[in-house]
Amino acid sequence: MGNVQILLRQHVGAPCAPCVEVGADVKKGTLIATPTGLGANIFSSVYGKVAEITEDRIIIEMADEQPDEFVPIDVPADASKLDMVKAAGVVGMGGAGFPTGVKLNINLSETPLGEMNPEINPEIDDVKEPGKYSYILVNAAECEPGLEHNIRQLEEQCDKCLQGVKYCMEITQADKAIFAIKKKNKKAVKTLMAAIENEENISMHLLPDIYPMGEERAVVRECLGLNLDTTQLPSAARAVVVNLETAARVAEAIDEKRPCISKNLTVRGNIKGGNAAHVFMDVPIGVSVGEMIEKAGGLDKPDQVGEIIMGGAFTGRAAELDEPITKTTGGILTTYKMPDLTDKKVGLLVCACGGSEARMRVIAEKMHGEVVSVCRCKQAIENKPGAPLKCLRPGNCPGQVKNNMQFKKDGCEYIIIGNCSDCTNTVMASAPQMGLKVFHQTDHVMRAVGHAQYRQLTVSKWVDQDIDVED
Repeated sequence: MGNVQILLRQHVGAPCAPCVEVGADVKKGTLIATPTGLGANIFSSVYGKVAEITEDRIIIEMADEQPDEFVPIDVPADASKLDMVKAAGVVGMGGAGFPTGVKLNINLSETPLGEMNPEINPEIDDVKEPGKYSYILVNAAECEPGLEHNIRQLEEQCDKCLQGVKYCMEITQADKAIFAIKKKNKKAVKTLMAAIENEENISMHLLPDIYPMGEERAVVRECLGLNLDTTQLPSAARAVVVNLETAARVAEAIDEKRPCISKNLTVRGNIKGGNAAHVFMDVPIGVSVGEMIEKAGGLDKPDQVGEIIMGGAFTGRAAELDEPITKTTGGILTTYKMPDLTDKKVGLLVCACGGSEARMRVIAEKMHGEVVSVCRCKQAIENKPGAPLKCLRPGNCPGQVKNNMQFKKDGCEYIIIGNCSDCTNTVMASAPQMGLKVFHQTDHVMRAVGHAQYRQLTVSKWVDQDIDVED
């Protein structure tokens, strides 16, 4: 037997309040915590006994036997589909974890189009009539490099994902739905194309393989040709953006009355047997990072571990082996050691699409570099003091020469950047010529997962929407 640790804060909003006591027997699907404000219900993901309740988590001692059966959500017979999504505790499974029941509580058919500038994109017909239709936009981009669980789900459970999208359309009264997916994922694209062949109001939009194509406002721009500003939600474009796994969880809540008790995720990197992705579906929420690494095969070279990252290479954070996964955990990435920059002066270029300044300072500290300069991409906007930065035009960079000149002036030899594909490309256009050595915050991750490091942009930011079914 082991323990699972279920955090009381699994989402945007306030921590939930426990509604069970120490010693209580629980099953998969037993309600154990409820919202105290903005939030979502939290359930036991296993059979067992509540061993401890702390300020931030409920610890459950697992039973020897773990049946597949779960306790269905408790809703009245006449409950609406939206009520079922709320009761099931579904949140955005790909990012911050905004409660899906709140996000879907909108009538898109009556939502006016906000003021914004259309993006000139010949691939998008609706640019000519912005706001004509309302949309569910399905984020199937698998934005973070190295992760593969969203694409695997689309390949293997396309019908469930599609059903969830239809429910989202029904709940919000959206006219249409668009799946946003990278063109490189050929098998998933073909699977989806076959599934929506006879769906008049559901289509797909192919994305380039650059970061951050899964960012919410980038999805709106790529699919609808509308530029949201840094304060606008997708509703300003008469749209709601849902993650692919979230759509599947919506279908489970409505069709099976299944509470949100598990998570799909990718484990990858410094793992025995190679750096291929290990995709795990329906992992019980609350199991530890270390347990998932062992399930993938264990660390290949424990003495060479640089970081264990929970989340993605760009937006994830360093984690410990005993930390539990949550409803929003998308990846566990094990890396190799980072370069030693002892006695080297380092500059940090902070971008809204990558790690925060705090995250980049952690990386610099682990590299033993001395941070002497911090610059911010001019498109990185702080809407409120202390709020996370937002990019004016995610994935489209205006240039970084001015920042590189500042780093040079401040005596930097190295710069650590966390920029998107296009932004990194502009850094590299001038930094080496100034004698600045560049370390991207994802470099140690990319080496571990077998992905090209982020430097020059070698692919187009636009992709042909034609699909070759024979390819």
